[in-house]
Amino acid sequence: MMRIGRYVRLVVVLAASSALGAPGDVPDVPRIVDLSVAATQRHWREWVRSSYLERDENRRLDPDGTVKSEEVDVSRALLVNGVQFGQLVERNGRQLSAGEERKQNEEIDKLKHMTPEQRAERLRKDEEENTSLVAEVPKAFDFQFVGEEAVNGRPAWVLQAAPHPGYRAQGTYGKMFSKVAGKLWVDKRDFGWIKVDGNVIQPFSMGLFFARVLRGSHITMEQTRLAEGLWMPQRIEVRAAAKILFVKSLVIDRILTYSEYEPPQSAAPATSP
Repeated sequence: MMRIGRYVRLVVVLAASSALGAPGDVPDVPRIVDLSVAATQRHWREWVRSSYLERDENRRLDPDGTVKSEEVDVSRALLVNGVQFGQLVERNGRQLSAGEERKQNEEIDKLKHMTPEQRAERLRKDEEENTSLVAEVPKAFDFQFVGEEAVNGRPAWVLQAAPHPGYRAQGTYGKMFSKVAGKLWVDKRDFGWIKVDGNVIQPFSMGLFFARVLRGSHITMEQTRLAEGLWMPQRIEVRAAAKILFVKSLVIDRILTYSEYEPPQSAAPATSP
């Protein structure tokens, strides 16, 4: 189970106020971006305190479309001693083996016996992992207003994002910022990220996986607004052309879907209907 995970970070790499723009005016784009980043950080902090179901479909294909491998994992994010744990429920339609069940139970038992200090540190790391990269978005990209659009009945600003010249990468994933471009749909009522659509414009390597993601790869993320006013990931789709060990070409087709959310009691109340 990925929590925000590598693929959400790759997508990232790509109090509502009427003062943002009167009808017919171009909105204040920097303010929209800043408020949407703050909202996303706040929402994703709550994600590590939420329970939900994750379905992870992972396919690898030859360039001609032949499926070489396919794997489907279903996991449930549980809160154990206040800390989120990804419990694998089934793999490829089969229940876990006795050994896999035993290993997961041992990990759960360790979480149950954490000290308050260990628990606080684990929560701090989980929150930082989910939110730190988002803070780099205003520095890494130049945004341009391109229009307005309704998405699932929610009015949204549509912003075009292009890498900012001279951005100095921060962290492992920050170096990918200059390699992608795309669009961001921001909710006009509460600044949640409704949708992100990104394209790889320059190839980049993925470290220990010895994979080089090629130009033209496509990543999308759609979020859903819970009753509590939190925007949480609903669907992430990655279709990446890649070279493994920089030689063998293949297509990675990965779809993650999230459902059955049970938000934490600490979730912030909605600011608008």
